[in-house]
Amino acid sequence: MDHEHAAHDHAAQFRDRFWLSLALAVPVVAASPMFADLLGYAVPGWAAPVPPVLGSVLYLYGGWPFLTGAVAELRGRRPGMMTLVALAITVAAGASAATTLGVGGLMLDFWWELALLVVIMLLGHWLEMRALGQASGALDALAELLPDSAERVGPDGAVIAVPLAALAVGDVVLVRSGGRVPADGTVTEGSAEVDESTVTGESRPVPRAAGDRVVAGTIATDSALRVRVSAVGEDTALAGIRRLVADAQASRSRAQALADRAAALLFWFALVSGALTFAVWTALGDVGSAVERTVTVLVIACPHALGLAIPLVIALSTSMSARAGILVTDRLALERMRSVDAVLFDKTGTLTRGEPAVVAVSPAPGVDRAELLALVAAAESDSEHPLARAVVAAAADVPPARDFRSLTGRGVRAVVDGHEVAVGGPALLRELGLAPLDAAFPAGATVLHVVRDGVVAGAIALADAVRPESRAAVDGLHAAGVRVVLLTGDARDVAEAVGAEVGVDEVVAEVLPADKDAAVTRLQERGLRVAMVGDGVNDAPALARADVGIAIGAGTDVARRSAGVVLASDDPRAVLAVRRLSTAGYRKMVQNLVWATGYNVLSVPLAAGVLAGVGFVLPPAAAAVAMSLSTVVVALNAQLLRRVDLRTLPPQSMVES
Repeated sequence: MDHEHAAHDHAAQFRDRFWLSLALAVPVVAASPMFADLLGYAVPGWAAPVPPVLGSVLYLYGGWPFLTGAVAELRGRRPGMMTLVALAITVAAGASAATTLGVGGLMLDFWWELALLVVIMLLGHWLEMRALGQASGALDALAELLPDSAERVGPDGAVIAVPLAALAVGDVVLVRSGGRVPADGTVTEGSAEVDESTVTGESRPVPRAAGDRVVAGTIATDSALRVRVSAVGEDTALAGIRRLVADAQASRSRAQALADRAAALLFWFALVSGALTFAVWTALGDVGSAVERTVTVLVIACPHALGLAIPLVIALSTSMSARAGILVTDRLALERMRSVDAVLFDKTGTLTRGEPAVVAVSPAPGVDRAELLALVAAAESDSEHPLARAVVAAAADVPPARDFRSLTGRGVRAVVDGHEVAVGGPALLRELGLAPLDAAFPAGATVLHVVRDGVVAGAIALADAVRPESRAAVDGLHAAGVRVVLLTGDARDVAEAVGAEVGVDEVVAEVLPADKDAAVTRLQERGLRVAMVGDGVNDAPALARADVGIAIGAGTDVARRSAGVVLASDDPRAVLAVRRLSTAGYRKMVQNLVWATGYNVLSVPLAAGVLAGVGFVLPPAAAAVAMSLSTVVVALNAQLLRRVDLRTLPPQSMVES
């Protein structure tokens, strides 16, 4: 993504020019007669050449990005910040050079003002570009989901490792237990539980057997498969997601910053004011005053405050958010968060923990809860299946087991304390000719029955556990007037159960990555500003398409790199902190812009001499000093942003006032 690399290059360019320009500016300011008069000291005679020499270098070196940027803006007929800065430093340099050379009788030593203006503008643009630089590599992260090579099965049954590029449609590949599927295809032999969460969002491993389709990047969790390849390279489902991410990122709005819009208005304001100033003073017969007043107007038309009004707030908000575990990779996304109307949450790994947990235990008569959990944990202790790990984690005691056997698609068997114990789902009960336990379990949960010596000893239910903070996050958004939608690739019964538990307004389930992207688009077409919160590869297109993409930090690299905001924690309540920061930051931007532009609206007419008739004319030196002091006001006001509390708080504390 070229625009991301360009942002990084621009940040480095402004950084390097800032530090060198700062070093050059110090002696220019110190040796300036105008600055020396203000502070009451004398400049040694040997230092007289310092301001014009180093000031000229500063104009050409430090001002080069603004001069070239102005040319580009003028060619595009869109004058903005670069044109305004270029105008100010060019007029300052020209007037100062004429003063130094004694041309035209001018007494306008603006070398020091030029130096400060260049340094502060470079600093502002460096801060802005650094904050603007968006994390790159989302598409590379998608590619990393694929294995480096595949095991191709030859006609003679021999298995040979080959690079992915060597695979062709019709090849048969071996996918070992725990391995990733290298290409889209159809299972020809074997059966396994396949983890498809990275692509579909399905929280539970899905059983796949002969005749079933599998997609590249998914994982066979418990057994080996042989897969006949049906799509490779750019034709795979994973490549389709990759294209969706690229298209969505390319379509993201690139609206101008508020400061650029203000600069465009001030540019025309400066030109008109300068022209009127020159015309009026010339008509009054004072050509010398006409030139002096016009130069002063054009120089102070680009206030330091405007150059820092937005970048300072951006730099502060991004550093504050980073300390609070909120990483901003796209400043425009943070700015838009304040006006979001709808928040779409992924389920798995976002509102839920993304891993199974025991949610219900129903022992048969005569069996207590701890005993049942111990039986299941012992039987499952040698299994690597995610459900087995969840059961073992829930048990307080795990007795030793022997003769462990995995029953593909049905469950496991083991001998525990001399008892034959089997654990599995409906297929196991049918095989043993047993009836399921008559008990109520949460909707969408996976139910495992426990059989001891041929008798059902009980059942346990496992589900993707809902994060305890999820309900508070949803309630906080509702209190702020935001609609909340659960958007997931998971099964509808699971999604409905989670949606009811956390209190969302709407549930959209069993959607593919393209459908998530389309769901975001549909809401946007209704005039809503949409934020998408997710953590998986399947969320990446929707994260990129949304007005604000927010990735849960525990998620995949591709999700993080497709989002404008990344939450380092797994707490969904942090979404409320993002909204709070967005509102406070935008308020500071507006306040700073009002001050910076308001100063101009008042000072430019005074510098032009509108009050000359009553004996008041704003001296050039005083105008320059006032302009510099306005920067202090903007900087202090931006610092007040630090008072915003971004800790993860109860929802009532996080709602906007």
